[in-house]
Amino acid sequence: MKMTIEVLKSKIHRATVTEANLEYIGSITIDENLMDAANLIENEKVSIYDITNGSRFDTYVLRGDRDSGVICLNGAAARKVAVGDVIIIVSYAAMDFEEAKNFKPHIIFPDSNNRLK
Repeated sequence: MKMTIEVLKSKIHRATVTEANLEYIGSITIDENLMDAANLIENEKVSIYDITNGSRFDTYVLRGDRDSGVICLNGAAARKVAVGDVIIIVSYAAMDFEEAKNFKPHIIFPDSNNRLK
């Protein structure tokens, strides 16, 4: 039997929320530079871990303007954060157990303005 497990694929560690837009249909808008560096794609499912208030929830990625530094929670997710909160954004991937042993996730550490260091 071939076993598949979920492993960390991508992580943006300690991004700062720049906007919260309750009137949008949902998702998280992320600066395209951060998306590229973390190997995230538009519409990919992500988990959000709010370091500031402890909330945890899932949503999906929307591409933000490159070099904008935008981290915007939209729709219902906007109620889970406040502008200025520090969050972790992660995605996971299912893969073969043996393949997972050698897989290296893309982990980035933006500065307080959501720019790559």
